[in-house]
Amino acid sequence: MATSATPVTLSVVVPLYNEEANVAPLVERVAGILEALPEHPSYEVILVNDGSTDGTAQSIRAELERRPHVVFVNLSRNFGHQLAATAGLDVSRGEAIVLMDGDLQDPPELIPEFIERWRAGYDVVYAVRRSRKGESAFKLATARAFYRIIRLLTNVSIPMDAGDFRLMSRRIVEVLKRSRERHRFLRGMVSWAGFAQTAVEYDRDERRYGSSKYPLSKMLKFAIDGVTSFSDVPLRFASYLGFTVSTVAFLYAIIIIFFRLFHLGIPEYTRGWASTMVAILFLGGVQLIGIGILGEYIGRIYDEVKARPLYLISDIERS
Repeated sequence: MATSATPVTLSVVVPLYNEEANVAPLVERVAGILEALPEHPSYEVILVNDGSTDGTAQSIRAELERRPHVVFVNLSRNFGHQLAATAGLDVSRGEAIVLMDGDLQDPPELIPEFIERWRAGYDVVYAVRRSRKGESAFKLATARAFYRIIRLLTNVSIPMDAGDFRLMSRRIVEVLKRSRERHRFLRGMVSWAGFAQTAVEYDRDERRYGSSKYPLSKMLKFAIDGVTSFSDVPLRFASYLGFTVSTVAFLYAIIIIFFRLFHLGIPEYTRGWASTMVAILFLGGVQLIGIGILGEYIGRIYDEVKARPLYLISDIERS
């Protein structure tokens, strides 16, 4: 059985939130794949319970008693997917670490190819979705738009259509452990770290059990975290928008003064309350956009300066 002193070649980190039905098939598939490898590396499967409200914790404990190499990291409450993944990475001991979701849409069967690429000298081997089964047209369209917008706005080359399913070398994980920002966008952080990275294409499977833990509201928050973590373009956009509106208003004022000075009469489009209300509402909207963008960044600064722990672990159990 694995102990804290046992050398580990590979760690598989899986954050779990209300995935009771997926725990057993997940561990069975991962363990079967790793046990079948010719070199048979020493490994650990780190299951992070992110404050689940169903029987996920009990399912993990059942696997803990039944199988070797399982590590149960139980968080004190729900901290969110990215922080749960961070907790698993912090606990991991492997020379290489695979991060994957617990819904089995990302096939563990890719892990041997990940390991092969890692042994060839790559520090990061990330999976790129060639197709995504069982997802709505809206989800596919918004995901496609998300990756393209974030590549356009950020100064980090984040791979298109790649999620968090990837293998990372120990030195990449050490970089992540030193980076303690609270609003985490792990795939962006891994890209920022650099080193040798390569892609493996795959077809994403349909979810068999449970439901997606990323509704539209969480997707929007995740997208905002991704942009604000790696780009100041929204701040500059607010400045450019304000400058543009001010310029238009200044030119408009010159036109009005010109007509007044030369007694040319006031153009029809300058009269009445309608044009006044349009101008007021437009300028008010621009100001609110600017304040909202500033608020997003200031709120993140506020969270960072409090310097609270990213997560709290209730207990860690090993097979």
